[in-house]
Amino acid sequence: MLFVPSLARTYGGRRLFATVVGGKLRSPQTIIEKVVQKYAVGWPEGKAVKAGDYVMIRPEHVMTHDNTGPVISKFKSIGASKIHNPTQPVFTLDHDVQNKTAKNLSKYASIEEFARNHGVDFYPAGRGIGHQVLVEEGYAFPYTLTVASDSHSNMYGGVGCVGTPIVRTDAAALWATGKTWWQVPRMVKVELKGKLAPGVTGKDVIVALCGSFNKDEVLNAAIEFTGEGVAALTIDDRLTISNMTTEWGALVGVFPVDEKTLQWYDNALNKLELRTFSSANSGIPPPPTHPRINRQRLDAIRTAPVESDPGAEYASHLIFDLSTLVPHVSGPNSVKISNPLPVLEEKKIAINKAYLVSCTNSRVSDIAAAAEVIKGNKVADSVEFYIAAASSVVQQEAERLGHWDALTQAGAKGVLEEGQVGISATNRNYKGRMGHPNAQAYLASPAVVAASAIRGYICGPASLDSNTLPPVKAPTFSISQASSSSSSSAHSSTEESLLQGFPTTFAGPLLFAPQDNLNTDGIYPGKYTYQDDITLERQAQVVMENYDPEFASLVSSIVAQQNESGIVEGLKKGVILVSGYNFGTGSSREQAATALKAAGVPLVIAGSFGDIFKRNAINNGLVCIESPELVKDLTDAYAKDGKRGAGGKNGELTINKGINVSLNMATGQIDVTGALNKTYSVRPVGPSVQELWLCGGLEGYILKEIQTQV
Repeated sequence: MLFVPSLARTYGGRRLFATVVGGKLRSPQTIIEKVVQKYAVGWPEGKAVKAGDYVMIRPEHVMTHDNTGPVISKFKSIGASKIHNPTQPVFTLDHDVQNKTAKNLSKYASIEEFARNHGVDFYPAGRGIGHQVLVEEGYAFPYTLTVASDSHSNMYGGVGCVGTPIVRTDAAALWATGKTWWQVPRMVKVELKGKLAPGVTGKDVIVALCGSFNKDEVLNAAIEFTGEGVAALTIDDRLTISNMTTEWGALVGVFPVDEKTLQWYDNALNKLELRTFSSANSGIPPPPTHPRINRQRLDAIRTAPVESDPGAEYASHLIFDLSTLVPHVSGPNSVKISNPLPVLEEKKIAINKAYLVSCTNSRVSDIAAAAEVIKGNKVADSVEFYIAAASSVVQQEAERLGHWDALTQAGAKGVLEEGQVGISATNRNYKGRMGHPNAQAYLASPAVVAASAIRGYICGPASLDSNTLPPVKAPTFSISQASSSSSSSAHSSTEESLLQGFPTTFAGPLLFAPQDNLNTDGIYPGKYTYQDDITLERQAQVVMENYDPEFASLVSSIVAQQNESGIVEGLKKGVILVSGYNFGTGSSREQAATALKAAGVPLVIAGSFGDIFKRNAINNGLVCIESPELVKDLTDAYAKDGKRGAGGKNGELTINKGINVSLNMATGQIDVTGALNKTYSVRPVGPSVQELWLCGGLEGYILKEIQTQV
């Protein structure tokens, strides 16, 4: 893209520069938006992909792991029989590899058989953690978009790849059609200043970030890491940080592709080229070119670097000074709690178990750091120490360097039991995640985990020199509000074209659930989740039962009255549910969406949504719209003390004040009438979501695509 300084336009009250694409002006984009643009399908020519847009994407690759089995079942149940592009999926078995039961081995064998029959790349149990394999084998590659049916696909951002999670139905859609939909998240810039002190690692950075910015500053956002501090971070540091942006709440965490990235790939390529004894004079043919990590691809990213445009828009700008950071430990039992290591070290918190295993911190440099601490020492008698490499390639390299032997002599097994305390280099320490719910789980860097295993309490390695560390206090961080916001609720400057048959208006009575974080169990109780024979009619009868037992009957009575008025062309009638922030958080429960739709709720408006809920909703034809302004006005008028998440003024769970809503799906204009009279503007849904709605959801879309191919 060519940046032309003389071509400027006004946007949101400020001057921005545009880029020229095929003779047309395109508004400035972040690097993440540019990568998504590259993989967008059916996107209008010349129109810039921006945060908040719904796009149909054809990602470079889609990874599934042990959940490949359920995806195969979903793939077959919707009538698909052929993988659209066999080079797109990747299967990696990594979650239940220690389960040697006949049932699990049979499942693994059936997944491998399916892969062989369809020509899909397959990595068996023992090859490594899927995310690590995707980086090692080049499926996650700079300036590409790769998705995975696993929340830690954010990790690919460590090498400049836009990685993001999807759900199983999306994976089946990608297998069958090569495509699925995605809403581009709001963009957040995280500027890293300064340089880490000796002994401080990438794990300390992300643990401190989770603890410092712990008010949902990056919830459901796409993070772009920038600043002078990036250059001093190793690729392993970046992979660790990107991996745990998931725990921070983000959907993407991307580092720039700089000289350090290119050198890392040069080293990887050199190792590939040394696989045989071939040489110019040996007469032995050279090894085959790696299909993804090869000189041609590396030269291409060197000669055509991709960067964010001047004037690209971010919802917020977070600043973090690396030079003020000491080693940090997360917990107990929450990534949003982080403490300086020296503070915990003084408390001598005894541990029972230590873990060095995960896609976050089990690479060669991590194992080397732990081995350096362990050498010449013995794991405390009271501690069990468990280690595992991120992949077979990592283990082989660690063995070659002698690091593995230094650690295996102190090997251990097991999970946390009731009352025990553990420290881990993994990514999650939620209550019960590492064993018993009454155990205490902490997260730290590999060196700290190893040192703690030796001494029997949380501490740093002896090599950590306090004289080289900054003062022990909270690291320096700040938020610089962007001069323009690209939040997903911002409305478009032009009308959205509507597909034939898609309603021009969604309208109906407004019901307000004045709660934040209304989770999927509140929307659809867990006791019904595994009743596979439950009908949609029954789902409608129990919807919101755990939140408000009266909700279902209230909606039913309203819908019955609407049905008496008949059908109006271009109008979708129903109950419009409005709730607070992070609506639908919690487990990936499709019925939370299907139950609302079956009850007669065609549209949910919220301050923000849990991303998995929104995916399941749109995959099942339930429209989701964000309008923080409407939520604020309803909260001010009807919530107890005018506060978010406090319920109604009189303790109501569902507020019904005779308010009506009409949403124009072309313009994004919401007209609210009745007890509250006001007009709001939102971003309307794009053609990808409209088409899914017309097809009855993603499964219907897949069937349509299969029929088209035939």
